[in-house]
Amino acid sequence: MRSDIVKKGIDRVAHRALLRALGLTDDDFEKPFIGIANAYNTIVPGHMSLDRITQFVKLGIASAGGVPFEFGVIGICDGIAMGHKGMSYSLPSREIIADSIEAMVEAHQFDGLVVVGSCDKIVPGMLMAVMRLNIPSIVVTSGPMIPEKLNGKKLSIKHAFEAAGMYKAGELSEEELKLYENYCAAYCGSCQGLYTANTMQILTETLGLSLPYTSTSPCSSSRKLRIAKEAGKRVVELVKQDLKPLDIVNENSFENAITMDMMIGGSTNTVLHLPAIAREAGIKIELDKFDEISRKTPHLVALDPASDEMVVDLDESGGVPMIIKKAKEYFHNEMTVSGKRLYEIAEEAFARGRDIIASPEKPLSKEGGIAILKGNLGKAVIKAAAVDEEMRKFEGEAKVFDSEKDALDAILGGKIEEGDVVVIRYMGPKAAGMPEMLLPTAAISGMGLERVALITDGRFSGATRGPAVGHVTPEALAGGTIALVEDGDAIEIDIPNRKLNVKISEEELRERREKWKPKEIRHRGLLAKYSKLVTSAEEGATTSLN
Repeated sequence: MRSDIVKKGIDRVAHRALLRALGLTDDDFEKPFIGIANAYNTIVPGHMSLDRITQFVKLGIASAGGVPFEFGVIGICDGIAMGHKGMSYSLPSREIIADSIEAMVEAHQFDGLVVVGSCDKIVPGMLMAVMRLNIPSIVVTSGPMIPEKLNGKKLSIKHAFEAAGMYKAGELSEEELKLYENYCAAYCGSCQGLYTANTMQILTETLGLSLPYTSTSPCSSSRKLRIAKEAGKRVVELVKQDLKPLDIVNENSFENAITMDMMIGGSTNTVLHLPAIAREAGIKIELDKFDEISRKTPHLVALDPASDEMVVDLDESGGVPMIIKKAKEYFHNEMTVSGKRLYEIAEEAFARGRDIIASPEKPLSKEGGIAILKGNLGKAVIKAAAVDEEMRKFEGEAKVFDSEKDALDAILGGKIEEGDVVVIRYMGPKAAGMPEMLLPTAAISGMGLERVALITDGRFSGATRGPAVGHVTPEALAGGTIALVEDGDAIEIDIPNRKLNVKISEEELRERREKWKPKEIRHRGLLAKYSKLVTSAEEGATTSLN
């Protein structure tokens, strides 16, 4: 066992003494040492129940003959970090999470690893570490938050973000605004809809790195605790079998994850995270791969923000296994940490409630939920599943902002009109840590603006809906065309034909480029390191040197 290096031999007396200080007994030194990376904290709603979930992981490990060792992992709540400097730290935190797990596992030479997490950058960072370390591992995710209702309508955190715009537009009273504040996030777990957190949990299960139904079983359910306990047992078995993540996950597994992403219309942030995770596995995923799979994959599930259905509704419909059961021909039959292949798990799937999963023969759309746009503005990503049909082809007049705050002030101040394209730049990985632009998009929706698009070299929350084009690369700070756009320019967004252009001549673009000077941006501390090391959004915005 790997852990023998810290617990066996005469020259390890001091090591054993320190381990005995933790309560270990003689027979414990013959058992596998299992590390548990627990993202529990009391600032992130998605994490506040992870302590209890981890207790059941420990019970499972101990009952299977392993010794559990728990250590902490940081986690940022994107919702609380949204709309201010804090959001610049969200994506960089993914790298910290991966690096810190690597440090703890290698320093203590654990035989196996369980990562327990939730929320936007935490699960991707954990998956990066799992791939990088390649020791027997399993992922336990929190699952979704249960939605509350207001006037008979299910609520999600999306409604809270949009409520500010509705209040500004005179559609909500102060009393109604308070109701949204009180009931839009009433439980633990990943926010209710198909935002980045729940999308990444679903893709983790599809990759084969968590047990069946881990991703959709609600955070507060006893079923979640049973799954956690089984995961603890299973990781000990994985150690005994010496079955590692890279024995399970391969290029086909990542194609499965992208296919699932397209079928459910997941968050655009997956276009950052999956390439970063694959990179740690020695697999290269090009941006065009997402569009290639999207073109041939039907969209089968519409969840909030694309509909009023929530992830708990998908769980009642049979979750990930049921999607694969209905659309088996679109997936490779790869192995999973459960010891079963995807098809075998899918055959056992059943629905407990309403079936919200369409069949491939009668899909919601013939193409997947995410599209890659290209043109003289560069490459970009859009969540096509959350765009109304009449806005899938759109041309509007640019209103350009060099900060999110200025754009938000203009939107809430009534300076944005129907037909405008809000351009927010210098938000890319190097310029600003690639923050999410949920506040501006939520404000546009809340203000009742139906024919307004938004383009940015930053990112969008999975809660964003409408024609929101993100991840524009090259970013403005790197001299991308988005840096040259001026107020009044005509912008073309064409999802069916995958086009993104500013409609000015090549000669005009050359003249602007000759006059352009990059915005001076000075970072300190973490953001300075990240800005210096980070790759482009097209490459996953990672600092990994692999």
